[in-house]
Amino acid sequence: MTPMINTLYLPELREMLANNDTQGLKEFCEALHHPYQTAEFMEGLTAKECWDVLRCADMSDRVDIFLYLPWEKQVEMFETGDPKEAGEFIAFLPPDDRVDLLNELPDEISERIMQMTPEEDRHDIQRLSQYDENTVGAIMTTAVAKITENLTPREAVEAAKKQAEEMETIYYLYVVDEEDHLRGLLTFRELICSLGKPDIKVSDIMERNLITIKPTEDREEASMLVAKYDVLALPVVDDEYHLIGIITHDDVMDVVLDEAEEDAQIAAGVSPLEDDYLDSPIHTIVWKRGMWLVILFIGAFLTAFTLNSYDEQLSKCIWLVIFVPMIVSAGGNSGNQSATLVITSLTNGSIHPYDVLKVLRREILIGLSLGCILGLVGIVYSLGYSSVNPGVPWYQVCVILPTTLILVVLCGSVIGAMLPLFFSKIGLDPALMSNPFVAGIIDVMGLVIYLHVAFFFLPGLH
Repeated sequence: MTPMINTLYLPELREMLANNDTQGLKEFCEALHHPYQTAEFMEGLTAKECWDVLRCADMSDRVDIFLYLPWEKQVEMFETGDPKEAGEFIAFLPPDDRVDLLNELPDEISERIMQMTPEEDRHDIQRLSQYDENTVGAIMTTAVAKITENLTPREAVEAAKKQAEEMETIYYLYVVDEEDHLRGLLTFRELICSLGKPDIKVSDIMERNLITIKPTEDREEASMLVAKYDVLALPVVDDEYHLIGIITHDDVMDVVLDEAEEDAQIAAGVSPLEDDYLDSPIHTIVWKRGMWLVILFIGAFLTAFTLNSYDEQLSKCIWLVIFVPMIVSAGGNSGNQSATLVITSLTNGSIHPYDVLKVLRREILIGLSLGCILGLVGIVYSLGYSSVNPGVPWYQVCVILPTTLILVVLCGSVIGAMLPLFFSKIGLDPALMSNPFVAGIIDVMGLVIYLHVAFFFLPGLH
């Protein structure tokens, strides 16, 4: 999305840059209450001008401001900047952020920057780059505050203070042994409260029953665990229980927002966009929307084909056609409701693919209840329709329409609930069973049910 550029300080910033006013630029970087505000006032600068401003700030301020610049600006700065300066600077960025940044750059630029990066940081970047982008390993940070269990509370505070400047979060202190096996966890609050007890050790107050996750797990699993257990960070361990990183709450927020946006687009019958709407090329949007529109059009064609195959029977009782939109709408809407509820429940972890029978029982009861409600409305509508159309037998309409509505709503509810569960069971995104797909399937089913109910009560149509 193209941001609204805040131009309030642009003239002053460019004047200070032209006059090489290092002190003035340093004060600008430190003056505002939050680095987000500083970054906001820098959005109108070119990539080179942004580098020139950041050089005047202390490294901690430089990193904070840079991380709040728009993603496109960050990438442009590394693409056009000096590889040596970029390589030195990237060593100070959070591990997960620098991996994402390097992955966005052209290979030749990324390789030049990596050559200028300190060896220890280069190895860390290479290790994190091995993980698939949708896994926990791709979004974890390896900057973790670690202490040993034989320390006193005061010694643990001193150890944490030495690490604090390089950590993304210091609220949790992770207790490890000499080989980095995760032994426990201690919050900084618990540690401070224990300072008056010099005889105890970290091992006496640390929490041992920890919620952990593997780096190869899907990142959505991490977001569900953080939400379920209400933690600020989640330790990431390997198969031997070595602590290799953490997932922080801000990473989880990014995952939740990304997944919500992707699911919303899929649910509308659009392939997820890699970039923001305004930044995506027209031909890309046309392709991602068009391919689904073609598929959905084929589904609508099946509905028309089904209706056409009963053309001879319908010509004998033309009033049946009047109720077709009502029938397919009721079935499609009930199916969409069920699909949406099941997809969101699968996403937040309140149900699982193996809960098929539980969901099926509930949807049968719900579908029958909703069908009866619409059936009663259908009876009232049937009486009204027959009263203004004397040639239509009210008693036939009052039987066929409500019966069909009960069966179609029941069918829609069950299909709408079962399809996302089936997709999830076979390892596909349940959001693929989006509302347009569910509606298309149930439209055909609704027509078949409606016409067979009509044939049952009107034998002369055969």
